[in-house]
Amino acid sequence: MKLHEYQSKRLFARYGVPIPRGDVATTPEEARRIAARLDQRVVIKSQVLVGGRGKAGGIRLASDPDEAEEVADQILGMNIKGLTVKKVLVDEAADIATEIYLGIVIDRAQRRPVMMASAEGGVEIEEVARATPERIVRVTIDPFLGLQTYQGRELAFGIGLPKDLVRDFVKIAQGLYQAFVESDASLAEINPLVVTGQGKLLAVDGKVLLDDNALFRHFELAEMRDADTETLEEQEARRHGLSYVKLDGEIGCMVNGAGLAMATMDIIKLNGGEPANFLDIGGGAQSEKVAAALRIILSDANVKAVLFNIFGGITRCDEVARGILAALDEIGSDVPMVARLVGTNEEEGRRILAEAEMMTAPTLAEAAQKAVAAARGEV
Repeated sequence: MKLHEYQSKRLFARYGVPIPRGDVATTPEEARRIAARLDQRVVIKSQVLVGGRGKAGGIRLASDPDEAEEVADQILGMNIKGLTVKKVLVDEAADIATEIYLGIVIDRAQRRPVMMASAEGGVEIEEVARATPERIVRVTIDPFLGLQTYQGRELAFGIGLPKDLVRDFVKIAQGLYQAFVESDASLAEINPLVVTGQGKLLAVDGKVLLDDNALFRHFELAEMRDADTETLEEQEARRHGLSYVKLDGEIGCMVNGAGLAMATMDIIKLNGGEPANFLDIGGGAQSEKVAAALRIILSDANVKAVLFNIFGGITRCDEVARGILAALDEIGSDVPMVARLVGTNEEEGRRILAEAEMMTAPTLAEAAQKAVAAARGEV
């Protein structure tokens, strides 16, 4: 789950990271009032969860409240990479002397957090890594010890930060690390962290990616989710605890288990078809959850066939079968379907589907072949 810039910076501020004064506006009039309260030049920043806002005209300066209202009126309602701007952040404009990058991610190879810093701030760190990787300084963090002071100094000296800013930089780095850990983030970055003309460090932009699997521990963060970044199908899947990703193919897939779902998509492609989605109903799915999953799959107009691949361990095959038929009774779809049910209560599950005259298959290979043929209208 992504946080907006203003949400990320407010999170950082809780841990002592200095951020500009400002507030969020949803109307031009609100932007005017915020600018008047700040009583100085401001920057109006579109709040959408995509990159390239500046290049699209979604970040602009305003010298007074009148101009702030005018600029906000122009930015609100803009379409930036398919997302409509509904909020703008009105921040005091920083007197920027130098821009720095500071971020932290999980290094899966080392199984530890890694903090990175670069004197090349304000640009995409991926581009810096590609063109001038030597400009990125990294430290690996022991999760039992946390970010140590000497590691923060190592980053500061590595990017050539003036000595009088090292102590403040270390405090910001440690605050960023605490925000990262305590919010169960997979990424937290300040880009740029600027040195102002007054010789102070200020986080003028922020980005946080949260681990969806840990959101049950962070209700206040979960409530920050921007539903505009999700399709209606993705929102419905999340409400029912389903893992769903829409793809561009024509064969809908309902599987229990992420690895089995990946294998199912692979074998569909091996047989000349294209999967329309990744959908994992998880373990122990009851008939109501299965019915919800099938409704989501069939809401895709591109789906010409559906393949069910269920391994009945915790999930009972008969429950899955009842869920399929319950959804079909509600939706009334004529899309051909193929089911492969193996495991707990598989005989009962197959019997239920056979009575409903649904195609079944004893193996995944045969089920995939039948699904591909059905999508082509060959059965």
